[in-house]
Amino acid sequence: MTSPLTLLMPVIPGTSLEAIAATQAEYADTLHQALTSIGTVHFARTLILDRSAANLQPSNQPSNNYVIAVITEYDGSFDAYIHDFVAQVGDVFDALLQFVVGGQALIPVANNVAAFQAFITQNDASQHIPNNGDGTKDDNGLYQAYPYTVQKILAALS
Repeated sequence: MTSPLTLLMPVIPGTSLEAIAATQAEYADTLHQALTSIGTVHFARTLILDRSAANLQPSNQPSNNYVIAVITEYDGSFDAYIHDFVAQVGDVFDALLQFVVGGQALIPVANNVAAFQAFITQNDASQHIPNNGDGTKDDNGLYQAYPYTVQKILAALS
């Protein structure tokens, strides 16, 4: 069964949008390659949101209300997924966490796996009511058009 992750990380006030965007761009290829090698990620994207904007879209005006969002759908358990994240994209998270409120205490994530996992759990909107369906383990609020894992889909395509 596929599970969602909607990680919302509040950015340290005064951080420039350009610095965050440049870091995302710098690590884009690394992230893409790592997510491909993990082999359990259906979709993944990162966004920069602005809580002070009515539509959450950042503008070219400075803001102290940025949020870095990491939104994915993955196969398997949350614990295994976070382990894969740390092993494969720990450097990417280390780079992004420098901008995040409380993020410095988690860097490097490879040395702070339990704290990083707790941080993700606390900031994963997909794990909290009302965003996790009715709050039961069987209903995560995610529509799933097919019951296949990434590995089954890739095998069928080859």
